[in-house]
Amino acid sequence: MRDDPGLFSIAAPGWLLQTVSMTRYLIALILVATTLTGCGFHLRNRLTLPADMPSVKVESQTRYSELVKLINRGLRASGVTVVGEDGTPGRGKDDPGLARLQIRSERWGDLPIAIDSQGRAQEYSLRYAVVFSFLKPDGSVLVPEQAVELSRDYVSPPEDATGTTTEREILADELRREMSASILRRIDSVIRADMEKQKNAPPVVEGAKGEGDAG
Repeated sequence: MRDDPGLFSIAAPGWLLQTVSMTRYLIALILVATTLTGCGFHLRNRLTLPADMPSVKVESQTRYSELVKLINRGLRASGVTVVGEDGTPGRGKDDPGLARLQIRSERWGDLPIAIDSQGRAQEYSLRYAVVFSFLKPDGSVLVPEQAVELSRDYVSPPEDATGTTTEREILADELRREMSASILRRIDSVIRADMEKQKNAPPVVEGAKGEGDAG
């Protein structure tokens, strides 16, 4: 029973909280298994890049970023040549023919969304926000800087810190996979829209002059 949004007037029994926590933990495991089965990177079609960017490097300010590893894996699964931290033979990070997917920031947050009668948080919303942009080899912008935010809720009884930590880690891994797939889908959507726009653009007639250009 709630008197105000996010406030419980009656504390739930400990056994009920443990049951809810275990149920959500099992649901999280199922979701992760489903994501792994589908790899989480399948687009409707292979990711198509313009002809002038045969290779991509994913850059992040976060050292050893798990998100970068997932994006690299997704790009490779889509048939894209990726220059990773270990490098690709004959290609350097300053190669002018290299497109750059820049992960500008990764931020996590735990927002309390329910507390018990003693004012202790019982449920949280795990938030994950990433800002990224995609640059062409010449440095021009292909996908403008934009933010993607995902979230998952989890139960966190004060008496069960260990179980909460495990569930949160599982949800965090799931959010990273979903974030990687979401970023690739956005890039794919922008590239396809741009290519379609160029395809439908009227042809440019060379040497055409206006009425005032004669002579």
